[in-house]
Amino acid sequence: MAIQPIRVGVVGSGMISGIYLKNMIQRFDILEVAGLCSAHYDRARRRAEEFGVKAYESLDALLADGSIDLVVNLTPAPEHEGILRRALMAGKHVYTEKTMTTSHESAQALRALAAEKGLCLGSAPDTFLGAALQTARRAIDDGVIGEVTSFAFAANRDNNFLTPFFRFLNLPFGGVAYDYAPYYFTALCSLLGPVRKVAASVRAPYPKHRDINPQSATFGQDMDTPNESEISAVLTLESGVSGTAHINCDSVIEDQHYFAIFGTKGILYLPDPNGFGGEVRLQPNWAHDKDPAPARALECPFAFGENSRGLGPAELAWSIRAGRKPRADAAMAAHVLEVIDGIIASGETEQFVEIRSAFNRPAPLNLPADGEESSLR
Repeated sequence: MAIQPIRVGVVGSGMISGIYLKNMIQRFDILEVAGLCSAHYDRARRRAEEFGVKAYESLDALLADGSIDLVVNLTPAPEHEGILRRALMAGKHVYTEKTMTTSHESAQALRALAAEKGLCLGSAPDTFLGAALQTARRAIDDGVIGEVTSFAFAANRDNNFLTPFFRFLNLPFGGVAYDYAPYYFTALCSLLGPVRKVAASVRAPYPKHRDINPQSATFGQDMDTPNESEISAVLTLESGVSGTAHINCDSVIEDQHYFAIFGTKGILYLPDPNGFGGEVRLQPNWAHDKDPAPARALECPFAFGENSRGLGPAELAWSIRAGRKPRADAAMAAHVLEVIDGIIASGETEQFVEIRSAFNRPAPLNLPADGEESSLR
């Protein structure tokens, strides 16, 4: 018996909407995109024509369409709270790009509203559902590295190059903690569970950045860059395991990510959680072996190794049809937001900050049987 697809309305027509629309229309049978709206109708119309869907004149018009079951919000973070609240009040399920809102208090209030209305609320980043992190999750759950003892990750970027093209990075909540770090913290929490406390150093050492990209219209000019660009943190999890996080956007443009989870039997080296795929490598513990075993890539049996944005809304849609909790549920997203808020607060107070929210680790994906979408059921 065929499963009735979920009708989707998209809010936002910016750069990321392209890959979302492409995947939601072409890859996921559970989704049926009705159309989209934007703060700028002309942009929404052009994007809608590109994908052969309807352009709604306003958010009110989209929410008034009774055929739409799920709203996918792709607007900048400061706009999220109002849009999500209006969508939930209109009786729509909601999936939103990260971060869920601009504070964990407002995120928890939206979770309460969704529960009151009997609606699903999900949030990105959905990269933790990708092939690489699902492979890592399986290895951890299967005890491949034994008992997890610690973790560490580090990444870099160059704001001199990025900020001319992505102007939202200079707007409120566009700093490294809220824009880039959620990929790493979501990956960490999906693999190892909730965070209990954080301590951090947070820096914004360059209040201005010079545009160094000759293809930019503002090449050679100085831009105001008020947001945090460097964070270094120690995190202690509910399990008692602790580790470190370091992200520096005052470095080179090519991401040199490092993400390791250390265990009693081995170390897992993970790829950049800003993507869906990549190689997961295992370094086994050879302390008692005569011949040291080299690190090796783990077999990856899961789907969604390429850019699969839209996977989160598809998984949420399957959860609606199955009557279960979505894996990209707002509980983990709200917790990650509290961790980020805690890092910012710790940077100001130079004290540990307790994280009070919690969540249940999302269930791992199923192995695909008769097609990649079957793994979402």
